Formats: sequence, structure tokens, C-alpha cells
Amino acid sequence: MIAWPPGISGQAAGKPGKLVMKISVERSGGIAALTRVWTVDAQNEPAKSQWQPIVEACPWDDVPKTVRAAVETTGSQPDRFIYAIRAGQRRAALPEQAVTGPWRVLVDSARAAAEDSQEDSEAEASGLEQS
Repeated sequence: MIAWPPGISGQAAGKPGKLVMKISVERSGGIAALTRVWTVDAQNEPAKSQWQPIVEACPWDDVPKTVRAAVETTGSQPDRFIYAIRAGQRRAALPEQAVTGPWRVLVDSARAAAEDSQEDSEAEASGLEQS
């Protein structure tokens, strides 16, 4: 079995030897109790080089790994968001008030990249419909 480096989640769509860095941020709770998920797949070297330092800057070992553990640590806070963050094999769960410093950079960067990617996909799909 191959041991992938932290933050690397395996092989890309059937292309042997090509590693993908997958990052996901799930935000749940809030007044409406809606869940939003933002996912980034860094599939090439420039993208991986961009994301690796952001992921490495976060103190993964110093935070709860599950939402349940995060709530137990901070207590229940109605109408606040909880963030469940994954980067490869790493897991973190943080209440919104703990999403600061490198965590804020990771969350905001993942959200922006996922939203940009979604807009690009929607524009591409719209262009195909008009053809």
C-alpha cells in the first residue's frame, strides 16, 4: 500500500501516478441551519504547489477532528456555524469563532476557488446549450 503525503487524496480519475489534492470545507448551522460544501481538487503541480502551503499552515493536531468533538469542546452555540474541513487524510472541525489565522485563509480560499470553478462550469454549460 502506498502512503500518500498529507493532503494528497489518491490518484486522479484512473490516471496512474497522477496525485490529486482534495480539499473540502463544509459549513453547517447558522440561523437557517443550511449546509454548504466547497470542494477543491488540485490536479496539477501548480495547483498543488498553491494549496500545499495553505494546508500545511493550519494547526491540524491542535483542533477537534469531528463536529461532535468541536461542539463538546466549545458548548452548543445556537445560530453559529461549524466548519468541517478535510484535506486528504487530515480532518478538523471548528466553530466559526475559531476560524481565524491560517484556518480563515484555508476556508476563504477554498470557498472562493470552488465558487469560481462552479461559475466557470455554469458558463461552459450555458455556452453548450446555446450551440
